[in-house]
Formats: sequence, C-alpha cells, structure tokens
Amino acid sequence: MYHFEYVPKEEWKPVKENLEKIIRDLQNEVRNDFTFQYSFVGSSSRNMITCDRNSNVGFDFDVNIEVNDPDEKYSANEIRNIIRSKLDTVIYPFHNSGWRNAIPNYDNAEDSTRVITIKVKDKPNSRILHSCDFCIVRNCSDGRQQYIRFNKNQNYYSWELQPKGYYKLQEKIEWIKNENLWQKVRDCYIEKKNRNDTHKKSRSIFAEAVHEVCQRNGYYR
Repeated sequence: MYHFEYVPKEEWKPVKENLEKIIRDLQNEVRNDFTFQYSFVGSSSRNMITCDRNSNVGFDFDVNIEVNDPDEKYSANEIRNIIRSKLDTVIYPFHNSGWRNAIPNYDNAEDSTRVITIKVKDKPNSRILHSCDFCIVRNCSDGRQQYIRFNKNQNYYSWELQPKGYYKLQEKIEWIKNENLWQKVRDCYIEKKNRNDTHKKSRSIFAEAVHEVCQRNGYYR
C-alpha cells in the first residue's frame, strides 16, 4: 500500500515549465527529419499530479508526441530512435551553459515498452525527484490512436493500437464534468495509485479511473 497525495501546483509548475523548454528544443533538433506536436496528457494535464512522500519515486508527467509523417517516410524504429537520441542531445551536453543552468540535470533517456522516460535523480539518497514519460502517438481516422511500442524480447519497434481504455477518453471526461463527478475521478485515481502493485504508468491508471467512474454512474447505459 502506497501513500500518494496530490502535489501542490507551486511545486510541479516550475518542473513543467522546464519540460516545455526541453520539448521546444527537441522540436528544433528533429526539424531536419520531421516536426511534431506535443500535449501533456492524463493526470499531468489536469492538475492531478501525485507523489508518495514515503517512497523513493517522485512525481511524474506524461507527454504525447504526435509526429507529422503523413507519407510514412519514417519507420517506427526510426522515429523512436530519433526522438530518444535527440532528447539526449537536448538534456545532456548543455546542463552548464546559458539559461539551461535553471534546468535540473536529467539522466539519459530510458527506453521502455510504451514510453521514453527522462528522470531527475537525487543520487546520494537514491531517489527519483521527478520524471517525464514521452509516448509517440498517431491518431487514426476512426478515432482510435496508435503508439510506438518497443518489443524488448525481440528488439523491434512497431505501431500498436492503444488499449480500449484510451478510446473516447476525452468524451468520457466531458461527460463526467457535466455530471459533476470530477471529485469521484480524483478519489478513484488516488485509490488506484495507492493500490498499484503492478507498476502501471500514471496515464494508464488515470484512464482506468475515468472508465470506472463512467461505469459506476451510468455512462454505458
């Protein structure tokens, strides 16, 4: 059982502003290959950032990167590797130059199944202060969404459909707000975070909380 609580805005806002600087620099770095739009998603887009003060893992952000590649010039492997390598270019060599002195030192990007992650660590105390997960996505004409998945066992990347919990997520959120049920989402989200023993990412837990509140309150009738 964990002890997650909501992080005050004055604590996470400066971190988000630094991440936005990093993402804008990343856009410039990849411009010779492609452009992309980005959006903060899940809990980090709705002032629902959480942290367990008793653990060694700080709070996190979730960002979707939507690459502009309508002709599919680049493979999933190429897109993901370009994004990851250019992230390292942005966050590593410039820690001690110019305005970047205001940006905490992020470790090199880590490649996991669904996302690319950057972290700021308190190494003497073996703690993660905060992190950001980048998911590379593209929207389908039928309203569904795909993401680039890393198959670690076979060492290849592919476009895969998002799980069903992501479908019509924004539509469900609007329904919840119209029904004045948002506090139920916040309560459900914290409860799920505190019972998360399978290391699910925050964005997945948020989607589950939205689905559960909809299910309990008549959205699917």
